[in-house]
Amino acid sequence: MKDKAIRNIYPNTVTIRGNEAFDSSDNAISLDDTLVQNEIDRLQAEYDAQDYARKRDAEYPSIKDQLDKIYHEGIDKWKEDMIKPVKDKHPKP
Repeated sequence: MKDKAIRNIYPNTVTIRGNEAFDSSDNAISLDDTLVQNEIDRLQAEYDAQDYARKRDAEYPSIKDQLDKIYHEGIDKWKEDMIKPVKDKHPKP
């Protein structure tokens, strides 16, 4: 995540080696550790906020099964049987 934070703050970064970043001419880029840590914290908070979505994705039935349910039993039954239980189990924060 640190690499992503550095690239977000310093878009001219081409290479990252350890705690150092370099541009396309292999010149060192002076990194502000506070800015980098703030960006890491922001990225982590963004990731954590999507935890419910990752859990939902893991539990939803396959698209094939969902489409089959819709075809045979309709949208309302699909929502009730396949979607609502997962959304109720993993609500948005």
